[in-house]
Amino acid sequence: MAEDDKIRTYLRRVTAELQQTRARLQEAQDRNREPLAITGMGARFPGGADTPDKLWQLVVDEVDTIGAFPTDRGWDLGALFDPDPDLPGKTYTTEGAFLREAAHFDPAPFGISPREARSMDPQQRLLLETSWEAVESAGIAPTSLRGTRTGVFVGGNAVEHTTLLMNSPEDQGYALTSGSGSVLSGRVSYVLGLEGPAVSVDTACSSSLVALHLAMQALRQGDCTLALAAGAGILATPGAFVTLARQRGLAADGRCKAFSDGADGIGWGEGVGVVLVERLSDALANGHPVLAVIRGSAVNQDGASNGLSAPNGPSQERVITAALANAGLAPSDVDVVEAHGTGTPLGDPIEAQALLATYGQERAEPLWLGSIKSNIGHTQVVSGIAGVIKMVLALRHRRMPRTLHVSEPTREVDWTTGAVRLLTEARDWPDPGRPRRAGVSSFGMSGTNAHIILEEAPQVPTEEPGSDAESGVLPWVLSAASPSALREYARRLATHVADHPEQTASDIGRSLATTRAALEHRAVVVGSGRDELLATLDAVATDRADSAVVRGTASRAKVAFVFPGQGAQWAGMGRELWDSSPVFAAAMQRCEQALAPFVDWSLREVVERGDFSDVAVLQPATFAIMVSLAELWRSYGVEPGAVVGHSQGEIAAAVVAGGLSLVDGARVVALRSAVIRDRLSGGGGMVSVGLSVGEVEELLGSWGGRVSVAAVNGPGATTVAGEVGVLGEVVGECVRRGVRVRR
Repeated sequence: MAEDDKIRTYLRRVTAELQQTRARLQEAQDRNREPLAITGMGARFPGGADTPDKLWQLVVDEVDTIGAFPTDRGWDLGALFDPDPDLPGKTYTTEGAFLREAAHFDPAPFGISPREARSMDPQQRLLLETSWEAVESAGIAPTSLRGTRTGVFVGGNAVEHTTLLMNSPEDQGYALTSGSGSVLSGRVSYVLGLEGPAVSVDTACSSSLVALHLAMQALRQGDCTLALAAGAGILATPGAFVTLARQRGLAADGRCKAFSDGADGIGWGEGVGVVLVERLSDALANGHPVLAVIRGSAVNQDGASNGLSAPNGPSQERVITAALANAGLAPSDVDVVEAHGTGTPLGDPIEAQALLATYGQERAEPLWLGSIKSNIGHTQVVSGIAGVIKMVLALRHRRMPRTLHVSEPTREVDWTTGAVRLLTEARDWPDPGRPRRAGVSSFGMSGTNAHIILEEAPQVPTEEPGSDAESGVLPWVLSAASPSALREYARRLATHVADHPEQTASDIGRSLATTRAALEHRAVVVGSGRDELLATLDAVATDRADSAVVRGTASRAKVAFVFPGQGAQWAGMGRELWDSSPVFAAAMQRCEQALAPFVDWSLREVVERGDFSDVAVLQPATFAIMVSLAELWRSYGVEPGAVVGHSQGEIAAAVVAGGLSLVDGARVVALRSAVIRDRLSGGGGMVSVGLSVGEVEELLGSWGGRVSVAAVNGPGATTVAGEVGVLGEVVGECVRRGVRVRR
């Protein structure tokens, strides 16, 4: 029987351990599949698309951004073009999709000298700007991320710019940092003070989507709490055109005709795209806007295919299948795919066949297929993140934009083998009875393939926006690194406000005050309602004087907190703030608890009543209010470099500086104010301390004749008399030495 009990005990233990192991495995699997949220985005793309919203408008308006070669990059345009593709150093097209303002950069906000800025890779400069904007769009002040475990994952390379630097003797001093691929990510982390992983990725055309995949993995395994995933690709030289011309891979007119029967090659483009990513659970808990959810991703390699740079259909099928498995979805759960779709006669048919074999089978509704490359060209390492930004906005607007330049679907593909259809016309995105979803593909010349699955953001209950009519006069706070940047900021804000009539003036004001970095040059516009504020904002944009505008330059001096003595009080002081500010209320409650052993009244009742006629109530109450106000300022990031106070304000200053604990400060202010009350009422200034006469005389020696030992009041208690102010010092000194004091 005893042996049977041992066996049963053993089996129960083994069963429990198996259950625990199963639970841990399930937890690990859930963590690896946890949905992630895109909470912010930044963009620089051709056609003036310098924000994600402008990129969406460009796509919806079916704009073709292809244009002539730029004239400000030192390219010898006369010697570059020749219709014969076999000539070395020549290209048979002189058109592409370019960032016309790629050289424009304000280094001041980033602490970069003009000389270094001139030598920096423009990809680094643009990444700094778009990363900053992506963080701000999530409602996060970029400066607040300093010291946090925020990661940066960038797809890109710096080969062309490095070549230019090494051929420019005056700029070679910055060649290592200004032309290094590793610094594409490292520069962002350094400038913003981010301490999560900083990783630069170069897998050719799939780089930025691979960077996003790596960012997702880092978030899921806890390497970082936030992650910027980006791609940057600027054509510093015409080398990409010349190389592809020799391979006869360029489109003659510079346009990508994705999946079209008229496809004749790649049209090059350039740009920068950034998304801010965090765990969905964290985004919801932090109150960050969820623009879209990333359900799954996968990365693989072509392996030994029929050519180093040739696409591999079976590998593309496998990466799609793996991404679906990672997301826990079936192919029919996805409505549209933003394809790699470069417009080459070789690559497009292989990609289409892979999509037909995976997404195109056993579905009631067809999979819709498009490519942003038809609008902005093949942006190389950026193409994957460009597709992500497009599809995030498509999910939010519930619209599938048209793919340009498709005369007829390519006849190299048997489209009847599956339910896949080209978006030759824009379409509304109907409700499929489940969350809308999109896939994004990106395939690298290196053979590295990536596929991401996006899902529309969950419906989160939001508070009803406040009425501008009820808001009264409101301030809008603006800041920038220079006067010209402040004017530009005002112009951009005015455009944003005009384009978003659903946003109230109070909501905009709250965002400007709490989610933007406070830079050196500042302006505050004041008005009642959005129309008045917009009119006043124009005064900042045009540098026009206006009585409703306050301008100034922030001082670099540290902030000092000044805590006053008696006389600064008024009836009702602190009452409204206690009810409206959770931070202030919590600090006041802590002060009330600290004061409780030394007073016979309630701090809350005193503040509600607003009666400060008794000095023994007034001073502890104002002490509590001052300490709590300091907590409130600190919650907004205002840290004092110095503190100074008078009377009970001196005690509050000591607590805020950390010289006294809150309990000790409460004890000193309560006992001191009671001594003062007794003195003022004619009872004399007297205090008893728990020491012998000899010990008291030794303790009080430094005050000379201003105090005296009046009597021995019971065992170990000696009564001291003297000037009221000096007795306050006596109380403080006793408290610091741990001596018991009573009035």
